[in-house]
Amino acid sequence: MEARFDYLGKASAGKFFKHLVSAGRTLADSPLSITTQELVRMRASQINGCGSCLDIHTKEAAAAGESTVRINLVATWREATVFTDAERAALELAEQGTRLADTPGGVTDEAWANAAKHYDDAQLADLISVIAVINAFNRINVIARRPGGDYEAGQLS
Repeated sequence: MEARFDYLGKASAGKFFKHLVSAGRTLADSPLSITTQELVRMRASQINGCGSCLDIHTKEAAAAGESTVRINLVATWREATVFTDAERAALELAEQGTRLADTPGGVTDEAWANAAKHYDDAQLADLISVIAVINAFNRINVIARRPGGDYEAGQLS
């Protein structure tokens, strides 16, 4: 697959993308674990069909110590036994936050309460931020049809 549009080659888009990358980098020192962040990024990218982001975040998750089994089972996290209750709550919030049009009112009170049971306010704020930023990246890459496959872990650092 080839990109349909060189988004990053345009001055204004490149500037916007740089700011979006900076926003994502603010989460590096988050009290929300990097593995949870990467699981959420992978799940949103799967839902949105973003091969470029899925390429990046599966490799970053592996570099952060995530197991191949857990990376491979993110798409079926409900049926998999390898995720904690907290991770399940984060993945549910990510799914509902990504599929806003699928549920009246967006994210259900039940999903929010479950996440709030496992994460403090600082972690919840960062979880919302991770979901928002990855969805923005997904949309850019899917619209421009940016392919995945050539990312090497650590390139974003």
